[in-house]
Amino acid sequence: MVIAFVFLIGLVIGSFLNVCIMRIPEGVSIVSPGSRCPHCEQPIKAYDNVPVLAWIWLGGKCRSCSAPISSMYPSIELLTGVLFALCYLEFGFTGETVKWLFFISLLIVLTVTDVRIRILPDSVNFFGFGVGLALALRVAPVDAVSMRIADRFSMLERNPSLLGVVCSLLGAIAGSLLLLAAASLYKLVRGREGMGLGDVKMMLMIGAFLGIQGTFLTLLLGTFLGSIIGLLLVIGLFITGWKSQVALRGNRRGLGKASALRWTISTRYQLPLGTFLGIAAILVVFFNRWLDLQAYRFMR
Repeated sequence: MVIAFVFLIGLVIGSFLNVCIMRIPEGVSIVSPGSRCPHCEQPIKAYDNVPVLAWIWLGGKCRSCSAPISSMYPSIELLTGVLFALCYLEFGFTGETVKWLFFISLLIVLTVTDVRIRILPDSVNFFGFGVGLALALRVAPVDAVSMRIADRFSMLERNPSLLGVVCSLLGAIAGSLLLLAAASLYKLVRGREGMGLGDVKMMLMIGAFLGIQGTFLTLLLGTFLGSIIGLLLVIGLFITGWKSQVALRGNRRGLGKASALRWTISTRYQLPLGTFLGIAAILVVFFNRWLDLQAYRFMR
């Protein structure tokens, strides 16, 4: 019953996250006006706004104008519900659970927004950074690396709240500066932008929640996932003939073989790094205890 209750709360929060995903990038209030159809702008009745179920009994269409309703809405609601339930199963009714529920909600907004429109809103990143610092006062992102730092400064060891904020700030600084350095190096070598500053700001927020160790793990796992999926996507685009007409026009103009041009065009497709950082950060949340234990054993 408790798991079901937490899952239902997650569905409701997921409905709110859908509002954030659609409105925040547009600079529209997430409070007013109430939910309405984006096509006919008719207000949505309360009984047609029930998470997941409303989309099913409406057949994925607006009751007023019959315009299709994206399956993204129930998908986000279900995903949030599942992650909330998993968070309860992993951490129970604790302050740590509250922290991770905030974090997961922010990551869902950023990850989906990055997929949709390649934007990581500053309002979400900076709000998340502030929340991460505030929560660190009570639930510190303490890991094996942070404890080694605390061992060297007795003041931090005696003051858990101060230790939490220091670990949070170190994670935020490390994550954002590492990604900024990587972006600068990529631009220097390739002569073009490889990632936006939105990814750097996202790592500022992630670091504030996860601390140093979690931040490094997020960067490693996120870039690994991005590289593997990116390579598979490039190969898939090339095989399916993506932008083949553009390559043929280039071939007729003497720019090179059509196949070589198709491969070059495919490799230029840019994946949203923030999406993979978000996925990696969620994985770190659930596996960090085990990873922290392994790191602690290694560092002893």
